[in-house]
Amino acid sequence: MFNQLGASSSNPNKDLEVTSPPDDTVAALAFSPPSLPQNFLVAGSWDCQVRCWEVEMSGKTVPKAAQGMDGPVLDVAWHDDGSKVFMGGADRTAKMWDLAANQTMQVAAHDAPIRVCRWIKAPTYSCLMTASWDKTLKFWDTRSATPIMTLPLSERCYCADVDYPMAVVSTADKVLSLYTLEGKPQEMKRVESPLKYQHRCVAIFRDKKTKQPCGFALGSVEGRVAIQYVNPAQPKDNFTFKCHRSNTSGTGYQDIYAVNDVAFHPVHGTLATVGSDGTFSFWDKDARTKLKSNEALDQPITRCAFNHAGQIFAYSVGYDWSKGHEHFNPAKKPHIYLKPCYEDLKPRPS
Repeated sequence: MFNQLGASSSNPNKDLEVTSPPDDTVAALAFSPPSLPQNFLVAGSWDCQVRCWEVEMSGKTVPKAAQGMDGPVLDVAWHDDGSKVFMGGADRTAKMWDLAANQTMQVAAHDAPIRVCRWIKAPTYSCLMTASWDKTLKFWDTRSATPIMTLPLSERCYCADVDYPMAVVSTADKVLSLYTLEGKPQEMKRVESPLKYQHRCVAIFRDKKTKQPCGFALGSVEGRVAIQYVNPAQPKDNFTFKCHRSNTSGTGYQDIYAVNDVAFHPVHGTLATVGSDGTFSFWDKDARTKLKSNEALDQPITRCAFNHAGQIFAYSVGYDWSKGHEHFNPAKKPHIYLKPCYEDLKPRPS
């Protein structure tokens, strides 16, 4: 599986490049769910497009279809049966894309951009969750134009994740709201952030024994990730670690970069972080060690995702404006790369 390519400055790790990448920076990446035999990858980007590729076992990527929105796409999510993709964005709507018919219809609306959309598949119901900069969290039956439920947020949503029966939403005031989705969605508790600076990404992890969601990893703009349990056995189970930093030679100072995304491996439970420094790193949170990091690319890495079997790691490369407009180079194009990753993410033997 996967033939590696030759190295270049934009691809020093010789990873496989996705054909026909977006024309602007990728804001969301998601692989198809386990219900489909094939692997499909969707990417939403600042060029107001969502694109879908089939990823063959050889690593070859085949562009399948694309759909547009009326503003930059900020998030994408799959329906659990793999037949539809949801996309939310700056045009304040979320759309449902029926892949077989290649048709989209609007299924949600907010008063400000939709930052996150996630499909919830519960035993007694299924719905789309949208979190917005209008300081609300809404739950939608996709057949109705009005939400089933609207919950207030303390501030604008900056990131969120769902892994049934748990949801976590992080807001601009660095508050984390935890929700239980059993029966119907309701807030369990709010927790203050263990991090000092703005949150950028959050991902739920599961307990190794029970396989139930039990905590989350939270990344911030200051090169730091917090591992937080909902109900920690001991206070010291919660910890933070530094990442996406580089020592400036001879100065004693560190360059600190944003953690743009964090994702958990679906089989091993280890995690990946990607940052504005153009690197990704793989970590074992239980052993509190770094498993692997790559050679830095010449652009930030904005998003990452694992396929459902945990063999493929996808990451998107493009300018994230972290250094301001004067560092934007239109000659540097966005890319999406694929890397075989199953062995690299195996946990350290304890």
